[in-house]
Amino acid sequence: MMTNTEDAMIDYYARRAAEYERIYARPERQADLQVLAQFLSRAFSGLQVLELACGTGYWTQFIARTAAAILSTDYNPEVLALAKPKDFGNCRVEFTRADAYSLENTAGGHWAGFHGFWWSHVPVARRSQFLSVFHSRLSPGAKVVMIDNVCVEGSSTPVLRRDPEGNTYQLRRLDDGSGHEVLKNFPSDSDLHASLSGCATDIKVRRLPYFWITEYKTAGMPDNSINTDGNAAGLLSRQ
Repeated sequence: MMTNTEDAMIDYYARRAAEYERIYARPERQADLQVLAQFLSRAFSGLQVLELACGTGYWTQFIARTAAAILSTDYNPEVLALAKPKDFGNCRVEFTRADAYSLENTAGGHWAGFHGFWWSHVPVARRSQFLSVFHSRLSPGAKVVMIDNVCVEGSSTPVLRRDPEGNTYQLRRLDDGSGHEVLKNFPSDSDLHASLSGCATDIKVRRLPYFWITEYKTAGMPDNSINTDGNAAGLLSRQ
């Protein structure tokens, strides 16, 4: 069951869909965005990727440069409508509507997972639930990458308030003049390690001036159908 905060965030991103990608035009972030694009273009070479909260497909297009296949999910049909027409080259990309906390009608066995700018919107109290559902759709030992924002004074929207559970919130405004309180957390490296310990191995956190990247593997023995070089054997036959 969704909370009022999560309902409000869904409404906000539905309203923001048409103006969402403007955030990637900020001049001070261009060097970091280039690093992220280059990183994601190599990160999932030859793999079948499950992407959560794909939004307008901005990051999907970089993953698609070397991935074998991508199943991209989002709850909002408004952003999915903008993602589907993008050019994904030879990569087979499928889009489906799904709640990230249940991933209903989403098959398991994916050899890699990705979500960008989603972890910061997961309430502290729901992190374990989210990871449990997400990892249940991935193979043991699957590669996972997540990226998100660093809070930078003068560039990030200021934090408006903090609730008793430790979640922080921003007040954001859209072109129509409406104001929206949006949950947006900025975890430390130790927070990320603490959230992932017990369900992940090989956790690596890298910080850029405006963004962070976390890589890890899901707990458990690797799937024997994945070659030792990280590429999938007979990938498309499993679709």
